[in-house]
Amino acid sequence: MEWIDTDAAGIYHNTTVVRFAEAAEAELMRAYDIPGYFPVAPRVRYEVEFEASVRFGELVETRVELIRLGRSSMTFGFEVWRTAEDGGPNCRAARGSYVTVHVPDKEKGGSAPWPAAWRAALGGRAGSDAGHPH
Repeated sequence: MEWIDTDAAGIYHNTTVVRFAEAAEAELMRAYDIPGYFPVAPRVRYEVEFEASVRFGELVETRVELIRLGRSSMTFGFEVWRTAEDGGPNCRAARGSYVTVHVPDKEKGGSAPWPAAWRAALGGRAGSDAGHPH
């Protein structure tokens, strides 16, 4: 956890979780060779439960999983884990979910089905997983 990721108390800022989840999501999309995803996939829902603090200098890992692939939306689940440096157990610091929607035409707006090639790359189903250390 870097200083910029913390609040005045030195504990991770709530917005840091969103950035960590999106970094892990970017790795997932690269792993499945989904080019051009982020500009056409705005977030329409975000839910986070904060379970433990993470302080400046501590290591964390974020895991993201595609849990539902809809016609024009994707639902992701994520977890942020504080890594124990003393050999003890890791601690889940946050968990949540968010939904992205395919909006390929920003001027017209509105959702549209995901491209067939993207659906095929994702296997047409959920179950993808990626992690990202911070």
